[in-house]
Amino acid sequence: MINKDSLTHHISQQFNAELEEVRSHLLAMGGLVEKQVNDAVTSLIEADSGLAQQVREMDEQINKMETNIDEECLRILARRQPAASDLRLIISISKSVIDLERIGDEASKIAKRAIELCEEGEAPRGYVEVRHIGDQVRRMVQESLDAFARFDADLALSVAQYDKTIDREYKTALRELVTYMMEDPRSITRVLSIIWVLRSLERIGDHARNISELVIYLVRGTDVRHMGLKRMAEEVEGTASNPDNKGQ
Repeated sequence: MINKDSLTHHISQQFNAELEEVRSHLLAMGGLVEKQVNDAVTSLIEADSGLAQQVREMDEQINKMETNIDEECLRILARRQPAASDLRLIISISKSVIDLERIGDEASKIAKRAIELCEEGEAPRGYVEVRHIGDQVRRMVQESLDAFARFDADLALSVAQYDKTIDREYKTALRELVTYMMEDPRSITRVLSIIWVLRSLERIGDHARNISELVIYLVRGTDVRHMGLKRMAEEVEGTASNPDNKGQ
């Protein structure tokens, strides 16, 4: 099992520094992406097209950070040829930046919808759901990054489990909004925009779950991406015994 002390166990202090640096860059990118999500939802709720534009402009910075972290990971792989927990750390970072970049893309899509709705000037139905689900997925992103920072498999598991709640609430909101459009066809265009926003939020939750699963892989050394939640919990708790157990 890996923990934060593992980052400083090498004879080479330079190697220790390289691992800590690339991990800190991942967390810095995560902080910006979390802000993107928060600002995108805020720009929609408060009809703030200026804030929405800032979210969209931040996308280029996020993309650049992804490229830089990828290059750092490749340099470490080439120079150090890491094994065991070090290799898991580099793999987890290189995969997590992909999910972070995609979260940034979804935030940018929300901001684009916010700008369009600002121009239309009328607040549609669905803002309550956007605020509620938006707060929850932002917290999922935050906690998946906290789990990465602390090598906390238990917190990562709770993020993965919470994704089920997001999926359920997304489907409920979708049904309500479709019913509303049927009752008031004049609202269709505006409400469709909100449905796409909710879809982006649901995808952000999926990406946060992906990051949390990478944290479990990093800490426990087991790839849990295609496991059910029951089996995943057994891996985190160290009680897994039957590989044929599919979980829930």
